[in-house]
Amino acid sequence: MHVLYTAAFERGVPTTDARRKLYQVPRGSLCVHVPSPFEQLSMSATWPGACCRRSAGLLLTAILLAGLLSACTGPRGDEAIRVGVLHSLSGTMAFSERDVVDATLLAIEQINERGGVLGRRVEPVIRDGASDWDLFASLAQELIVDESVAVVFGCWTSASRKTVLPVFERYDHLLFYPVQYEGLESSPNIVYTGAAPNQQIIPAVKWAMDNLGQRFFLVGSDYVFPRAANRIMSDQILSLRGQVLGESYVLLGSTDVDAAVAAIVDTRPDVILNTLNGDSNIAFFERLRAEGITPNLIPTISFSIAEVELQAMGSAAFVGDFAAWNYFQSVDTEENQAFVDAFQGRFGADRVLTDPMEAAFNGVHLWAAAAELAGSTATAAVRTALASLSLAAPHGPISVDPTSQHLWKSVRIGRIRSDGQFDIVWETPKPVRPLPFPPYRSLQEWQLFLDDMQGGWGGQWANPGPAGAES
Repeated sequence: MHVLYTAAFERGVPTTDARRKLYQVPRGSLCVHVPSPFEQLSMSATWPGACCRRSAGLLLTAILLAGLLSACTGPRGDEAIRVGVLHSLSGTMAFSERDVVDATLLAIEQINERGGVLGRRVEPVIRDGASDWDLFASLAQELIVDESVAVVFGCWTSASRKTVLPVFERYDHLLFYPVQYEGLESSPNIVYTGAAPNQQIIPAVKWAMDNLGQRFFLVGSDYVFPRAANRIMSDQILSLRGQVLGESYVLLGSTDVDAAVAAIVDTRPDVILNTLNGDSNIAFFERLRAEGITPNLIPTISFSIAEVELQAMGSAAFVGDFAAWNYFQSVDTEENQAFVDAFQGRFGADRVLTDPMEAAFNGVHLWAAAAELAGSTATAAVRTALASLSLAAPHGPISVDPTSQHLWKSVRIGRIRSDGQFDIVWETPKPVRPLPFPPYRSLQEWQLFLDDMQGGWGGQWANPGPAGAES
């Protein structure tokens, strides 16, 4: 039985008594599904009350019930709603992004099976950013202007996101961005379904200092996410009286990791914090092991290695190291089991699931629910409707924070197993409010940091210089 839910809220905090079922029909005839996000959740005043106002709950009741009644007859045959899917299907980032496209398409297929959005079929328009940030920007404009898409789901690297952001702002369009990132940004034209810094890197550093050691070495790809993430982590480590023994960067996609590993061997940190992206990780971990650096000696916490990367690279070199995410395929929830079953049933039993894939999947369902709630796919209407939405995601309850358009999410740290999956060794007891601007510096200081970095790269968001540049 599929069930459509809404709720009234007292003082901004949803309660069990406030939830009520609106409509039930036999399986197969209900086309819109907005599950209650509060099942099996111990609520507290820390849950996002500001985005769950009584008026929004009443509006959800009226609009979604009306949409449900019309949608249950199936798509009306009106013109399809075109949506953009913009990811790297070639180049170094295809290593990670191809699977995110599949998760996005799965969500679209599920929505169409339930009757589409507003009774119309959703049609994906896929473009290959080819790991080229300038190409991402031109393709974003093509999708918005030439293809007339209602929304775009896409980007992985912060370099691609920052390059397309002016395009979305120019046309007041909407991008759902599915990857954890460095924060220091909040745009009304982006819905950030991945982790903010306080939902990944900051709790990971605190956990490492409590459990692994106080002396750190930071290594990353040389573009905006690793540089900014490492600045945030350095600020945090120093504020907690730890030590940063060094930082080293390699050009995105480079295998020239010798300088980074040599510096680690020389400084002998307690922990390595790894923000390398793409297939640079293969060369890095192989070189670490060749130098005798194992997880038992110096553990590594990675922020961009997940199940897909481990499957592609082989997990042998990574076993015993750690990663920090919101989602792991091993999360034990009914929603996650359904997600895994649906994905593997569609794409193959050997396929694995990752945090960015789950975040992309969630983003499509959030957009569809917001469009139904608004009765429109117009950007302004969807943006307004998103502020009242929560759902039971595979990794746990999520809710849109209306002040930043980031999500409340749970945080987890996993240890890599020999089968390429993760044993979860730590997690937050409930969803964490997103804080995209860490408090270690003022907004002006963060902006100056970003401006200086971009200026040093000739106006780009990634280092165009030679690989292996060290800071």
